[in-house]
Amino acid sequence: MILHTVSPGQTLSAISARYGVPLSRIAAWNALAPPYALAVGQSLLIPEAAEIYTVLPGDTLSGVARRAGLTLNALRRVNPGLGGVIFPGQTLVLRLTDTPGRTIEVNGYAYPFADPAILRPILPYSAFLTPFTYGVGPDASLVELDDSGLLALAREAGVQPLMHLSTLTENGNFSTERATQVLNDPALSARLISEAAAKVGQKGYRGLDLDFEFLGAANAAAYAGFAARLREALDGLPLITALAPKTSDTQPGLLYEGHDYGALGAASDAVLLMTYEWGYTYGPPMAVAPLPNVRRVVEYALTRIPPEKIFLGFPNYGYDWPLPFERGTTRARSISNPEAVRLAVQNGAEIRFDEAAQTPYFNYTAGGVAHEVWFEDPRSAKAKYDLVSEYALRGVGFWNFMRPFPAGFALLGAMFEL
Repeated sequence: MILHTVSPGQTLSAISARYGVPLSRIAAWNALAPPYALAVGQSLLIPEAAEIYTVLPGDTLSGVARRAGLTLNALRRVNPGLGGVIFPGQTLVLRLTDTPGRTIEVNGYAYPFADPAILRPILPYSAFLTPFTYGVGPDASLVELDDSGLLALAREAGVQPLMHLSTLTENGNFSTERATQVLNDPALSARLISEAAAKVGQKGYRGLDLDFEFLGAANAAAYAGFAARLREALDGLPLITALAPKTSDTQPGLLYEGHDYGALGAASDAVLLMTYEWGYTYGPPMAVAPLPNVRRVVEYALTRIPPEKIFLGFPNYGYDWPLPFERGTTRARSISNPEAVRLAVQNGAEIRFDEAAQTPYFNYTAGGVAHEVWFEDPRSAKAKYDLVSEYALRGVGFWNFMRPFPAGFALLGAMFEL
């Protein structure tokens, strides 16, 4: 797999000729559409095929996969954007020149309104799909989720669904009050655990993802105990617990103090490190997940939790900030990674790469307003995936699966056995 940075004056056809890779294949792997305009500084993932198959009359996708000794999902992983119908003369990649490293697991989240056309190309890279979210009501009962569509997509893709349980309220905010109520009342916590475990069985979920945030120090011990009891009620199905991005036991703040890494790691089968949102909607322009910050969280987590329990969080999005930034007034717009590149192309902006943060960014002006954009590309994705290899982590957890990022997922499939 080659990472190519676009130079001034380069065209996709010239890049295709340079590497001997069909233009259509590079376009599919990088979410490019005609007329294939590129931005200076744009990072492209160039796939190197070790084995190609030309479709014959009567071939089916499942038949090609079976004869090649591949699962249908494995075939889709090396042919991003591949639909369900193939035609004679079409060329399919069967294998890449890259030798995948160790086996990891991938998880990702989606709201019920997620676009199936975006989810379907992503799911072949994942072991799990987690519909977001079952909540906790004012009476500490389980708040329902219309998850039928996502569960059907998971079955279609052969992906294991995980139930998501959080203290997110009807207003879209995490409730410290509701968490405190349920965690400190044995009867209420027992009721919620019972309802959640029953819902897992009723809906055919294969585990549960637990996400109580903004708990405060006073709830830390109760939360770990709740997680342990919930895990026991799942009767052998895994419990994954989301953890705020801490770098020490004593890190202050409502978000961090309620998450005891050691206790929650012991109470869970796995954890998700929420290693993103340093750059956020209401904050100043900066990388969403600067690599040094992510590394510090991982290294602290490893002092409390075994690596085989740790999923590294990955932000599948970027932000577009209007300038000048004014705290309390400026609000960044969340965008997909391919959309960020299209913005750079449309506005003639040069994409730069921050070597310290290991993250791309650019500036542009539209309608008289200056903007700054930070997002993820194949270079920044590889830097984060390399941490998974370096520290032998369990896998990657994406927030979220609702935006396309073909290059980021394809790179994951090239680097690891999934």
